[in-house]
Amino acid sequence: MKSSTSTSSVISDAQCADVQSAARHEQGGATLMVLGGVMLGTIGIFIEEAGQDPITTVLFRCFFGGVALSLWGLAQGRIAELRLTGRALRYAVAAGLLMVVNWGLFFAAIPRTSIAVSTVIFHVQPFWVIAMGAWLLREKISAQRAVATVIALVGLVLATGVLNGHGQPGSRVSADYWSGVAMCLVGSFAYAGVTMIARMATQVSSFALAWWQCLIGLLATCWWPLLHGLPGWGVAWGWLAGIGVIHTGLAYVVLYAGMSRLKTGNIALLQFVYPLTAILVDRVVYGHALGSTQIVGVCVMAVTLWCVRRMR
Repeated sequence: MKSSTSTSSVISDAQCADVQSAARHEQGGATLMVLGGVMLGTIGIFIEEAGQDPITTVLFRCFFGGVALSLWGLAQGRIAELRLTGRALRYAVAAGLLMVVNWGLFFAAIPRTSIAVSTVIFHVQPFWVIAMGAWLLREKISAQRAVATVIALVGLVLATGVLNGHGQPGSRVSADYWSGVAMCLVGSFAYAGVTMIARMATQVSSFALAWWQCLIGLLATCWWPLLHGLPGWGVAWGWLAGIGVIHTGLAYVVLYAGMSRLKTGNIALLQFVYPLTAILVDRVVYGHALGSTQIVGVCVMAVTLWCVRRMR
């Protein structure tokens, strides 16, 4: 009897250790996603200061991002991870194509609608993520997480200032405006697809996924300078290099590493860190004052993001 009790205690301790290890693993994933979202949230400064068209920005983002990732991979001895075949290669290529579509459509939509409206529409993508997770991975999404996602989206709408009249398209509802709306919706679906690929491609490291994304993007946009030329040498190149090194080479490795540790429900919520940071940075750097409604929206998103990390 004493031996049986001792064995049971050992098993119980082992199970407890497994649970604690899993919790730490998921907590680490959440931390990585928050860090990646904060980095991406500063990209607007670099885009504004570079002052280039969307395709040029995508091209340079992929070029400098690919260079930065290659150098990092060489320094870490991880270049072998880039040799992909079969399903892993298909996953990487698909993620790269979807991300290029996502970047291009989002940047093209902004002048057709506005930054605020485009951001709100674009970030319906967490709903795509939840739907894809339930369909493709057969993951059960709890009612609490579904409600939290809706609340976070409401907070995002408030934070952009749309309800205060900023970016309100009422006076310019036209075919051009609706084409921008369609671009954002398609782009948000593409980004949700990238998120799902990152979850399913467990055999592909976050480093390899980001590197292939840059390669595919470079191949898809390298024709653009032949028709339109390159930006004039100067400060713009520095901002474009920053977009590639910081917001692609570093941010996406961190984000993909975080996604691989989390369930799609938590991924969907934590992706709101990116637009929340972008809104705050835009106000702080360019002097746009937050209205009372926007402050409420920021608080709603912050509280929701904190709560989701405590959900099981």
